[in-house]
Amino acid sequence: MTVVTASKKGQIVIPKAIRKKLQIVPGKKFVVRAEKDKVVFTPLPDDPVDSFCGIFQGEDSLTQALLDERKKEKKYEKEKSPG
Repeated sequence: MTVVTASKKGQIVIPKAIRKKLQIVPGKKFVVRAEKDKVVFTPLPDDPVDSFCGIFQGEDSLTQALLDERKKEKKYEKEKSPG
């Protein structure tokens, strides 16, 4: 375990071994959040669009689900209205 010290500006240095392991290079962006009494740094992907491409493959189609829901609504409206 490595201990680091925050500067007057609140800056800390990520130890070299951790930077190397996580492939952290200058300019890398992170999401920083507090979880209870901890600070959590999550690296953002270098190319967000590329990293999210295909994440829903194999999942049910949202478009199809919306179309199916609309068919149900039309049927309900038809049954509900007089005529």
